[in-house]
Amino acid sequence: MDIFSIVLIVFGLILFETVSSIDNAVINAQVLSTMSAKARRWFLVWGLLIAVFLLRGLLPFAIVWITNPSLGPVGVFTAAFSSDPKVHEAVELSAPILLVGGGTFLIFLFFHWLFLEQKKFGLRGERFIQSLGVWFYATVSMTLAVIVWFALAVNPLMAFGAVVGSTAFFITHGFKENAEQAERGLLKNSQARSDISKILYLEVIDATFSIDGVVGAFAFTLSVPLILLGNGIGAFVVREVTMHNIERIKKYAYLKNGAMYSIFFLGMIMILDSFGFHIPEWFTPVITAIVIGYFFLKSRSELRVKA
Repeated sequence: MDIFSIVLIVFGLILFETVSSIDNAVINAQVLSTMSAKARRWFLVWGLLIAVFLLRGLLPFAIVWITNPSLGPVGVFTAAFSSDPKVHEAVELSAPILLVGGGTFLIFLFFHWLFLEQKKFGLRGERFIQSLGVWFYATVSMTLAVIVWFALAVNPLMAFGAVVGSTAFFITHGFKENAEQAERGLLKNSQARSDISKILYLEVIDATFSIDGVVGAFAFTLSVPLILLGNGIGAFVVREVTMHNIERIKKYAYLKNGAMYSIFFLGMIMILDSFGFHIPEWFTPVITAIVIGYFFLKSRSELRVKA
C-alpha cells in the first residue's frame, strides 16, 4: 500500500467517523448542558480516552478475533502489526466472512433510516418510502435471504456471517431505542439525576454509536492500525464539535442524509468485496467524500436561502 492510498484511506475514515457520529455529538451536547462544569470536563477528557482507546480501540481487534478465532486474543494484537505473510493470509481468508457480516449490518442500518426514522428529506422519493415504513421488515428479510442464498454457494460461513450481521443490527438497534427513551428521561428530570448517572449513560450511548463507525471502517481497509488512526482522529473531532460547534453543525440539516447514504454505499462495497468483486482502495474514500460533500453543499445552500 503506497503513501497516497494510506492518506486517502485515513482521510475517508476521519470524514466518515465524524459525520456518522453527528447524532452522537448532538445527544452528548444535550445531556452535557444539564451537567455541572466539573462533570462536563471529566467526560470530555476521560470520556475521550474511553471512546478512543477502549471502545474504538478494542472493537476492531474483537471483530478480527471473532472472524479469526484460531489467532487467539494475543495473536490478534500481534497480527495487526505483523508483517508475517502467513498471518496476513489467515486474515485475508476470513475477510469475506467479516465483510459480508459488516455489509449486512450497514445495509440494514440504512434501510431502517430510510423507511422508519424521521428525517429532513434530501432526495426525491424519501418521503414516499417513509410512508411505506411497514415494508422495512419485509425489505431487510428479503435482502438477508438473497445474501444468504448466494453466500451458501460460495462459503457457508459467509452465510452465517450475514446472519450474524443482521443479528448485530437488531441488538444494537434495541440499545439505541432504549437510549432514546433514557435521553428523554434524563432531559425531563435533569435535576433529579446525578451527574454520574448521566456520564454512565453517555458512555453507553458512545459504545452503541461506535459500533456503526468501526464496522463501516472495514469497508475502507482491513488494516487495524489505519482504522485505529482514522477512527481515533474522528472521535477527537466529534468531541471538539460537541464542545464548541454543535449548534452550528445542527444547522446543516442534510449531514445525516450524507452519513446514511455513505453507509449504504459502504455496505454494498463490503458485500461485493466479500463475493470477490475487486474494489479499488481509492474508491471507498472517494465515494464517501462525494456523497457527504453533496449533502454538505445542499445544507449550506439551504442556509444561504434562509439567510
